[in-house]
Amino acid sequence: MKLGKVYLVGAGPGDPSLITVKGLEWLRKADVVIYDRLIDDSLLEETSPDVEKIYVGKGRGCHAVEQKEINLLMVGKAREGKTVVRLKGGDPFVLGRGGEEAEVLAANKIPFEVVPGVSSAYAVPAYTGIPVTHRSLASSFTVVTGHEDPEKDKLSISWTS
Repeated sequence: MKLGKVYLVGAGPGDPSLITVKGLEWLRKADVVIYDRLIDDSLLEETSPDVEKIYVGKGRGCHAVEQKEINLLMVGKAREGKTVVRLKGGDPFVLGRGGEEAEVLAANKIPFEVVPGVSSAYAVPAYTGIPVTHRSLASSFTVVTGHEDPEKDKLSISWTS
């Protein structure tokens, strides 16, 4: 049987009109959509009527589905020959575990593609009229996670220096 493909799609920062054209295209072609709690639910109306929708949302201390199960879902559905959209809030590679999911897909030899999304890291300041860079005021900005992996031996962010 032919393998399917997984698309790690960024849905943008909550405004459904901020999903990319390519992200919307794959959402409309999907056989299966595995989606987070941070997406705008109206995006699910863009899917075909027979699409399989699987909610895997996570919040602080409340995971509908653990990450290992999400990984198994993506791999399993792709092995069934399905086109899978893993729909994530913001951008899959900005604080979204997209990198971890890509590693699992690659290790299982599942074809995948990342479809970047608009990140709240710069969309929220832009919506409020604050540029994250400005030639006269700020030449750079930094995105820092608030939740490092608790299994790590050492935190990678030194807040004291």
